[in-house]
Amino acid sequence: MTYCVGILLDDGIVLASDSRTNAGVDQIACYTKTHAFTWANERHMALLSSGNLATTQAVVSHLQREAQLNDSHTPSLANVDNMEEAAHHIGRLSIAIQEQYTSKAHSDARFDATFILGGQITGQAPQLYLIYPEGNPITPSPYNPFLQIGETKYGKPILDRIITHETSLENAARCALVSMDSAMRSNLSVGLPLDLMVYRKNQIDGGIHARFDANTPYLIALRKSWNNGLKRLFQRLPEFTWEQANRHRVDTTGEPA
Repeated sequence: MTYCVGILLDDGIVLASDSRTNAGVDQIACYTKTHAFTWANERHMALLSSGNLATTQAVVSHLQREAQLNDSHTPSLANVDNMEEAAHHIGRLSIAIQEQYTSKAHSDARFDATFILGGQITGQAPQLYLIYPEGNPITPSPYNPFLQIGETKYGKPILDRIITHETSLENAARCALVSMDSAMRSNLSVGLPLDLMVYRKNQIDGGIHARFDANTPYLIALRKSWNNGLKRLFQRLPEFTWEQANRHRVDTTGEPA
């Protein structure tokens, strides 16, 4: 129960996620899905997670411990040579944890987890990966420079219409928030607060991390502006031919058709 999106642009990367992990009739639970890893002036990465919460928490905790140890002999996000290697490292770790939990389960419970990894290592281009439960990563399509996980269908149309490689980071960030809002309106399993990460190309400084809840003024204004704008545009859609003919008849005869 979640929705996450990552967008790879000429100018950098935008990532956004909701925080809902459970949505029942009498219980709603939240947990952050955005996890940042930063080594200033060297590398920064963010990991978005979807799927079994025990698996995603275990993966993130393991990655954080590895990073703190900073052992050059142990593979970690702190010492991988490139972002692709980082994605494969997360994939292998996810598989190992899933297998560990599955071996101890007394039912047919599933422990699948899916991730989006985005970031940059100094001297290399920004990269974005979707890591499947099976551990294999993919990069965005040249035609659709974004990746989604979780409850994706309601937030996809705005991305398809707006996002290209040339889109600015700020417009992509707005688009990501509108995409999240669209998902929240149509699916109870996606909910506030929202996390937004913006990595500007070649600025290895940890990026911009913003959180939006129901009372955040910017999110309130964005949602209101988008909603009102859609209504105005809808009223300006082309008329059917019979509407034009009926109006013409009223104009010329003074009587409704």
